[in-house]
Amino acid sequence: MKNQLIRVVCVFLLPLCIFNIVVGESTFRKKIGQMVMVGFTGTTVTDSLAYDLSMRNLGGVLFFGYNCQNPTQIRDLTESIKDLAETSPLIAIDQEGGRVARLGQYNGFSSTPSAFKLGTTYNSEDSTRQTATRMAGWLSTCGINVNLAPVVDVNVNPQSPAIGALERSFSSDPMTVANHASWFIDEFHQRDIFTALKHFPGHGSAVGDSHLGFTDISETWTDSELVPYQTLFSQGFNDIIMVGHLFNSQIDSAYPASLSNNTITGLLRDSLGYNGVVISDELFMRAITDTFSLKETVTLAVNAGMDILLFKTNLYEDQSLTGVVSNIIIEQIQDGVIDSARIEESFRRIAALKERSNGVVRRNLPTTPDRYKLGVYPNPFNGQSFVSFAIPEFGRVRVSIYNLLGQKVSSLLDANMIPGNYRQQIDAGNLASGVYSITLETPVKCYSRLITIVK
Repeated sequence: MKNQLIRVVCVFLLPLCIFNIVVGESTFRKKIGQMVMVGFTGTTVTDSLAYDLSMRNLGGVLFFGYNCQNPTQIRDLTESIKDLAETSPLIAIDQEGGRVARLGQYNGFSSTPSAFKLGTTYNSEDSTRQTATRMAGWLSTCGINVNLAPVVDVNVNPQSPAIGALERSFSSDPMTVANHASWFIDEFHQRDIFTALKHFPGHGSAVGDSHLGFTDISETWTDSELVPYQTLFSQGFNDIIMVGHLFNSQIDSAYPASLSNNTITGLLRDSLGYNGVVISDELFMRAITDTFSLKETVTLAVNAGMDILLFKTNLYEDQSLTGVVSNIIIEQIQDGVIDSARIEESFRRIAALKERSNGVVRRNLPTTPDRYKLGVYPNPFNGQSFVSFAIPEFGRVRVSIYNLLGQKVSSLLDANMIPGNYRQQIDAGNLASGVYSITLETPVKCYSRLITIVK
């Protein structure tokens, strides 16, 4: 009788147990989906990406230059992604300025100075803020909410192929790097855009490029390269840290930083006290794929403390990469290789970051002007002055200087601008003394002011 009762109870409880297992795994897969950010091909949402956003709870999407045709197309693309997503997505882009800028002259925006020019050639808070606020305006208009910048690598080796040679570092001085990064970050925060410091623990001394293969910084790296991170953490930075695929035996003798528990959990979190989101550099770079399988990469990264796994594509062997990553993590949890608590930790950090959006990081957002304005101060001037202008609506803006013969002698600005109040420096070093006309041109208005240069 007792055995029969047990069999009856099991008959009724087994479906319930199976139901709980299936529902529990489904919920867990949703949390894993938030830990993945992918790129994709094309300028519209593909069917596979749409399915991942709506059914697999994909947490983030990365834009490359080939995804971006013009401001209107980009805005439509971000709106489509947001409409499809089950959970508010992170939409990211690399907009450092200089050579690494996905928005530029070729897709309806304008060229921007490199970090090296901002931090070393100009070394001016005003120049860095002007550049950052212009780029932040573009991202805001297009609906992009994460900039995978600034680079806080110290320019230890000016010939470093991935950093110094591309002018991606502000300076060889760690505090100068920290200062310019702080101004850069603040301007993006003004527009509700998260930033990501990269490439922890420091790529500036490398003699190799992690895109192309194994990159060892063991003999070139020093802990002074941590100064920008320490400084920005002390100022309250808590957005995102990108960890590079950099092997440093001083920190971990077995694994590159992006797969290293010693680096992410030990150094970044425990020693430096960072408790925000950590994202990997792109995980299909050869510094990783030459040595590790996808299963090994995902397992090691998660166990190291990585929150977001970044990939340049959303497909893997013609399958959903998000689905493949989810299967790997579920399997490794079932085999006892990954602790499910690690997923919960990352999910909580990502959720906390997303809760800060929609106005939480907004501070002193400039009021939209109600009309066009143009002014210059001081005037007359010797050497340098500033032109201030107001733009009440989105559109192409050109600010130029003409001589009295009507010949253009200087172009100060040529870019799509969002509504706002702006200030641009005038450097008259190459202009002779005399009277000139400074002109603000937009699709609907044209304003001019006479300026006098006295030397």
